[in-house]
Order: sequence, then C-alpha cells, then structure tokens
Amino acid sequence: MNTATASRAALLDQPGGWWHGLRYGLLGLPLAFAALPLYVVWPNHYAREYGVSLAALGAVLLGARLFDAFIDPLIGRWCDAAFRRSVGRVLVMGSGASVVLALGFAALFFPPAALGASTALLAWAVGGLLITYTAYSVVSVAHQSWGAMLGGTEAQRARVVAWREALGLVGVVLAAVLPTLAGLGATVALFAVLLALGCWAWAMALRPQPDLAARAGPVASVWAPLRQPAFARLLGVFLVNGIASAVPATLVLFFVQDQLQAPAAMEPAFLGTYFVCAAASMPLWLRVVARLGLARAWRLGMGLSVGVFAWAAFLGPGDVWAFLAVCALSGLALGADLAVPGALLAGVVGDMGERGRGEGRYFGWWNFATKLNLALAAGLALPLLGWWGYAPGQRDPQALSALTWAYCILPCALKLAAAAGLQHFIINKENRT
Repeated sequence: MNTATASRAALLDQPGGWWHGLRYGLLGLPLAFAALPLYVVWPNHYAREYGVSLAALGAVLLGARLFDAFIDPLIGRWCDAAFRRSVGRVLVMGSGASVVLALGFAALFFPPAALGASTALLAWAVGGLLITYTAYSVVSVAHQSWGAMLGGTEAQRARVVAWREALGLVGVVLAAVLPTLAGLGATVALFAVLLALGCWAWAMALRPQPDLAARAGPVASVWAPLRQPAFARLLGVFLVNGIASAVPATLVLFFVQDQLQAPAAMEPAFLGTYFVCAAASMPLWLRVVARLGLARAWRLGMGLSVGVFAWAAFLGPGDVWAFLAVCALSGLALGADLAVPGALLAGVVGDMGERGRGEGRYFGWWNFATKLNLALAAGLALPLLGWWGYAPGQRDPQALSALTWAYCILPCALKLAAAAGLQHFIINKENRT
C-alpha cells in the first residue's frame, strides 16, 4: 500500500471523516433498496397477485440470475478499463446505468395490464430482470471497486465497507416497510429519487488513484483472478456462506405467513427489525475487527447465525415475539457478513499488487458469486418446496416441515461449512504466516 492510498483511507478515521464516508456510501442505500424488492417482494408479488406458479418463478429467477452472474466478470473488466482512462469516465458510466436501473425496476413491478397472467407476462419479467440486473451490476461493481481502491489498514478498509453497507441497510429497511405502508408506486418513485441522490454524492466522494503505470499495458484477462489461490479460497468461503444467507432471504415471507401464521401487519416489523439491527451492529463489528481481525470477526458472526437459525426451527404458529428476537439476533450476525468479506477482498487485492489496476475484475467475480447464491436459492429452493408439496397458503404438517428444514436447518449446515473453510483456508494460513 503506498502513502497516497493510506492517507486517503485514513481520512475516514479523522474528525469529519463521517462526511467522506457518507458521500461514498450513500449510493449503497438505493442499490440495497432495489435488492430487497427484487429478491423478496417481487416473487411473492407475482405468485399472489398474478397466480404465477413457484416452479415458473423459480425458473425465471434462475435463468435471469445465471445470465446476470456470468456477465459480472465481463462488467468488472469493463470497469477496470474505464478506471484506466479516468475516474470521471467511471462516474458517467455509473450514472447512465443508474437511469436504466430505475426504468427497469419500474417496469418489473408495473407490467402492462394487457399481459395478464400469461406467458407474455413471464417473457416481460425475463426481459425486465435481465435489463435491471445488468444495470445494477454495472453500478455495483464500479462503486465497490472505487471503495477498494482507497486502500488502508484492515480497520480502515472495514470502515469504508461499513459505510456502504450500513447505508445499504437503511435502504433495505425503507424497502421492507414502504411497499406495505405506501404501496409499490411510492416505492418505485422513492427509489428513483434515492438513486439520483446517491449518484450526486458519489460524484463528490474521495476519488481513488488508479495505478497510472498500468495504463500503458493491456487489461488483464477476465479469468486472471481465479488463478490466484488466495482469491479463489476467499471466494469459495464467500460462496458457501452466501448461499446460507440467500435461502432464508428467499423463503422468509413464506415462513412468516404459513409457519408462524403471523398477521400481515407484522411483516414490516420482522424485516425492519432484522435490517435495523444489522445496521446498528456495524460499530460493534468494527470494534471486533480491531480486536480480532477480519477473518475471526467473520467466523464469530457465522457462529451466531447458526445458533439463531437453530432456535428458529422450533418456532410455530403464534411465536411472533420469539421470531422478532430471531430477526434481531440474525440481523446482528448479518452485520459481520456485510462489513467483513468486502474488506478481506480489498486486502487480498492489495497483497497481490493489484490495487489501482484490477479491482473491477475481482469484484466482478465477487458479484458473480453473490448472484449465483441468489439464483441457486430461488431456482432450487422454490421448486423443491413445490415438489415436496408446499405452496403458499399450504399448512399441512408435511409441507410446513419441508418449509422449516429449508428455512432453518439447511442454512445452518451451510454456515458451518463456510466457517470450517474460513478456519482452514484463511485463519490457519494467517497463523502460519
């Protein structure tokens, strides 16, 4: 890490550093605001309002997410090429993609009435998802790469990521309560406004300093990050842990509505509690990182998540207050998942001498893993539940048992596998060095 990147990252630790963090991180708010409706509200909305089967929704989501995931590494390489020219070009590229993102988001939730519940509606959904996801990826990869280029110590990198993710959680909380309280129309309108504000703040944020020496040579292959053992190991842990988080995120509304049989008015409280606690936990996790380091802090968060979801497996109809506690504690664990992995990745990029020249490629593959998690969760969990006999509103013991295993037990097993990988591939390696 050179002196320039260290000093710029250190500005986040100085008095007034919150202002630098806010300007960089604000774009995370609308990006996360978009994520919750697309991943949680949209499939539930199409299933209940248009009568689209879970199998069809699963197929649509799987196909769209796989396409989206596989183009992310290419988008990352494109972002690297843009950074080589100037950070201004990156801002223009991100702003243009933001406009497309806002339009695609609106089209998904308000399809033409003439389509009805037909095959044409599914075709519209596929097209809307492809456009929206692609635009989302361009903005996300560029924004994440920007933050990683700021460099810094472990604590400073965690602080950069924490600003982005904490503001993202504010967006998630808004997205969790707004559709129920104000309707989808207000949700779409607010998203467009927040996206414009985020791009404006991003344009005034601390600017990274790309490696000028790298401009003369060609941009490295899109496959180059996968040839780096340190990155491949971290990516594998991130992938397994991400699937563990994506499965309950996809199934939470079904679990609340059918297993808990909770009133619809409680749904915003459950989601809001989860994300508010995650946002509030960021300062705590930053202190844990300062004391234990990034990898051990992440492992602690994984262990907390396992304990909480194991408890959730014993909940049944009417256990509303117990599930609120589950939401609070699992939100606390989520803080580690959000604050730590991106900071670990920034460190890996720096250790390999790629800072200022290759962040886009690495975050392209990083987002590929994130979206693959979501695709597998939606594309496999939903059809599997339908095959086992569960459907929205189905409350016979066998169907509810399948729902509980998918929502609670499977994530625990995956989290334990991720924690074992983190210990073996990363923490033990740190101990040896």
